[in-house]
Amino acid sequence: MNDADTDADTTDRLLLQRMSVGDRTALTVLYRSYHGRLCRFLSRLTRRADIIEEVINDCLWITWQKAGSFHGDSRVSTWIMGIAYRCGLKALRQHGSEPVDEDSVPEDRIPSHDPDEDRELRDWLGKGMDRLTVDQRVVIELVYGVGHSLDDVAVIMQCPVGTVKARLFHARVKLRNVLPGLAGATSVTKENAP
Repeated sequence: MNDADTDADTTDRLLLQRMSVGDRTALTVLYRSYHGRLCRFLSRLTRRADIIEEVINDCLWITWQKAGSFHGDSRVSTWIMGIAYRCGLKALRQHGSEPVDEDSVPEDRIPSHDPDEDRELRDWLGKGMDRLTVDQRVVIELVYGVGHSLDDVAVIMQCPVGTVKARLFHARVKLRNVLPGLAGATSVTKENAP
């Protein structure tokens, strides 16, 4: 963990402590800090903006209720992402996981790390990600989008690190195979595959 991660985790722990004694301002600060990250992460589970908002609210309500029971076994961000993941899976079971056109999700609800990122590239990658299973999309987002370690992802998804590695491996293989076709290439041979 680098210094910025350590500082952010220290701040998050202080916010949890304040929340545990009923400080609503701390909840507001935490909400603002995590809303964009949670939107981006949850967009890999579903494209339905209504479900994403519902899950964020459920996640942060649980965080509020359990702030005092955080044991510090992981980073706060890992703990919150784990809550969001479980809330997201529950919401998908309740509402179904029917696909929704990506254009129906407001652009500001799926923030990008690079504000100048090309929309065409995002669309291309999004179509590739849609070809993955939910678990594969989540692992890709947590590792590459959010920057969690494989150990953190295992905690979030409540599975062994080996399972995380396998999902990541299969996701990368699938992306490597489908992205060229989505870019308009007719076929990729083994000789010129990355």
